[in-house]
Amino acid sequence: MVPAAELMVPTDLNFESYRSDLSGSLYIYGDYKVGEVIDHVDGVTVSEAEHMMATRLWQNTAKVHFDATARPDGRRLIYGGHVISMARALSSNGLGNVQMIAAINAGAHANPCFAGDTIRAWSEVLDLAETATSDCGCNLRLRLVATKGTWHPILRDCEGKYLPRCFTGFGLLGLHSRARCKTQLARMSSECLRVENCDHTGYIRDHKLMIFRCDG
Repeated sequence: MVPAAELMVPTDLNFESYRSDLSGSLYIYGDYKVGEVIDHVDGVTVSEAEHMMATRLWQNTAKVHFDATARPDGRRLIYGGHVISMARALSSNGLGNVQMIAAINAGAHANPCFAGDTIRAWSEVLDLAETATSDCGCNLRLRLVATKGTWHPILRDCEGKYLPRCFTGFGLLGLHSRARCKTQLARMSSECLRVENCDHTGYIRDHKLMIFRCDG
């Protein structure tokens, strides 16, 4: 695991002028809590042509991703890197102000994914940490999980094995903007007035979990 204090942050990286009101996301570093689970809401159904093009761009030439005769079941296996990329893209709904991935701490390809499967994603906030350079924002230590079918924030069964609906899970550090601009503060205040059971930060509470339903 990469400690936040040891991250190699570029010396000229500065988020002070970042316009969080233009990102489409209400949430900044101070809105997240350790233990919070974020439903990224959206899903993407994977197609044969899409995943093969993406896999070639990554220069992965393994036959199981392209040749339908390479597996006994006659199905092309979706490259795990493509699933991770889809999960990261989906995570922008709820983590829209994460500027970049600063480190990947661990990961697992838990179950196979095939064309026709619909990928959904959720994240758990594991830790909050300041960077050595305050101008570069703060770190969210996250567990991002890609799943199949309906959303459910459980990763393993009672024996510690990954559940069949879990495609992949990995831990990462995301550099996140620290401040919220005035335009966004006004918008957030308006949103809170329209959302039932919404507290002053704009969270929607559900079964003792702090869950972002969506940003827009």
